[in-house]
Order: sequence, then C-alpha cells, then structure tokens
Amino acid sequence: MFSLDSKMTWKRSTLGGVLFVALACLSYLLGTMYVVTPWFPLMLVRPAWYRWVVDHLVAWYWIFLVALLEMVYGIKVRITGDSIKPGERTLLIMNHRTRLDWMFLWMYLIRRGQLSKEKIILKNELRKIPGAGWGLETACFLFITRRWEEDEKIMKKILDYLSSIGHRTQLLLFPEGTDFTERTRQRSDAYAEKNNLPKYDYVLHPRTKGFVYIAEKLIKEHNLDAIHDITVGYPNGKAQTEADLLAGRFPEEVHFHVRRHPLNTLPNTSGKLEQWCTTLWAQKELQLKEFYQRKKFPDTNVLEGGTPGDPLQELKMKVVLWLSIPFFLTVILVVPYLMVTSTYFFISAVLICAFYIAQRAVYGGAEHFQIDLYNTFHRK
Repeated sequence: MFSLDSKMTWKRSTLGGVLFVALACLSYLLGTMYVVTPWFPLMLVRPAWYRWVVDHLVAWYWIFLVALLEMVYGIKVRITGDSIKPGERTLLIMNHRTRLDWMFLWMYLIRRGQLSKEKIILKNELRKIPGAGWGLETACFLFITRRWEEDEKIMKKILDYLSSIGHRTQLLLFPEGTDFTERTRQRSDAYAEKNNLPKYDYVLHPRTKGFVYIAEKLIKEHNLDAIHDITVGYPNGKAQTEADLLAGRFPEEVHFHVRRHPLNTLPNTSGKLEQWCTTLWAQKELQLKEFYQRKKFPDTNVLEGGTPGDPLQELKMKVVLWLSIPFFLTVILVVPYLMVTSTYFFISAVLICAFYIAQRAVYGGAEHFQIDLYNTFHRK
C-alpha cells in the first residue's frame, strides 16, 4: 500500500508529468472543439454574449488545470498583497521567472481576480501548439511577433475590439519579454552595461516600449482602472519549461505578492511611465532578493496556503475545482470514443479541424477571424 509520500513521489515522476501534460493537452483540444466551437454562431448575432460565454468556458478549463495542480499534484499557493476589484479593468505586469508563470497565475486569479476576464500577451510561436493553439486563439489572446510595426497593429486591433464590446479586460503583460534563464540574464547584463544600468540577479531589465504603448492606449480610451504589479517567486523548486512538467518537476509552492496602483496614481507621460516601470523592476529585484532569503514575501494581507478567510468562499472554490475534474475527464474519455464509434462525430471532428486550419490560413488565427467578422457586421 502506498504512503502519502510515495503517492506524491509518483506524481512528481516522469509518469506523473506525462499524465498531467496529456490531460492538459487533450482537455484543451477536445474542449475547444466540442465545448467552445459550437458557440461560434452566437458571434454573428450577439458578439458581446459570445465573448462572455466563450471566456467563461475557457476559464472553466483554466480551473481544471488549477484543480490538477493543487488538488492532485499538491502545489501550494501563498498570496500576499492586493486583490483585483470585481469588474476592474486592469493591466497585470509580472516578472517572468519561468515560461509557465502565466499558468500558475491562475491560482491567484481564481481567488483574487476574475479568471474569465484575463487576456495574455504571448509569443506568436505558442499559437502553433497543436490543438491548444486553437483554444488560445479562440480566447482572443494577443500573439506578438517581436516586430514592433506588426505588434502595434495586433495590439490595437484586439484592444479596440475588446473595448468596443465593453469587455472589462484583465490584461497580462510580461515586460521582460522572456523568462529568466542564465542566457537571458547574460543578455540583460549586456544591456545594463551598455546603458550604464545595474545588473540584476533575479529579474531582467524590462522592455518598456510595449508597456508604455498599452498603458497609454488604455488610459487615453478610459479602459483602465488600475495597474497590478505582480511578483512571483518559487521557494522550493520550479518548472522552468514544459520539459520540466513532462519530467514531473513541479514546484512545491508558488508565492505571489501583488501591489495595486490606481489610475489616479499613474504617471501621465510616456517618459514618466517608462521610468515608473523601470523603477518597479529595480524594486522587484530587491524584493526577490529578500524573498529567496526568507522563502516568502512579507506578511501583508496573507492568503496562506491558498485558503480564503471566508469559509463559505473556500467551500465554493473547492466545489468548483472538484467539479471541473470529472467534467473534463468525461470530455477526454467520451469524445474520442464517439469519434471512433460515430460517423457523425468523426465527420464533425474533420470539419472542425479543417475550420481552424482554414481560418488561420485566411485570417491569421481564430482571434482575427472573430474580430474581422465583428468589424464587418457589428462595429459602428
């Protein structure tokens, strides 16, 4: 009979890692095909309703991953600092310690934010992940190419669309542009030496051009209530890349410290916004230095172990997490069975795949397809 420790060891092995990745990929692929895609016609009739429905269905998938990470794989979360107010339009800026920080951030948003409102600025390469890329596109995430002339147009197009339908977006941006590794740290050091700046040990020097553009655009169009500065730290192990997940190298804990900066406290010029972001990152360097010495952030408005202070809220959250597991396990087991045994499901799978492949070839991705249809038929 396995002890608790032996069970956890099994989950943190290659077998456990492969199982997690398989569940994540299959649930996202099949969920996108058969839970999200059927709602596409609503986009032609009520675009705002479509966005609401799809955002909540996508958030249901994020909840499933959080349930796996916390309840199955035993990852603990510790949150300190501020919350996101209900319905608040915010720009979330976070240090990029690993390539998977965005996934662990859902542990924060499910407790102190609004998971269904999150949009993430991602590298364009991620849209090419089989199946999962379709889901990210359908969620209307912002894929950037790192060529400013193209990225500016992409960000303007998607932010204008979200604003036009009244979406109260919580937009996640990593100003560093990439995750913290030895190679990226050396590049950051070279930049610091060239520009007479301090060298950092825990963060990379932020790339402020995109941050300033987004912040100014949101402020100018009255689509921003606050900026939330998020610092993430991993006191005991981390998953730097997807390969670490496959190998079962999950972090034991993830810590978040969040500071809310209301709109009326933000700088009002491009130069001041750039300096403000640069100063935040200098503070973040000191904050993380202390964090890795103490193995936790200062005790400010603590949510220890991810447990809400309100017992009823804690119960609701656990129920939602647990319900997501049988739902997606059912999708993973039933849909492939129906594809094999039902001609209708097999044909529908072929048509759905062809649909996503075609819209990427013609429009550049599902997010552009949605926005182009909206601009053609609904935007005034």
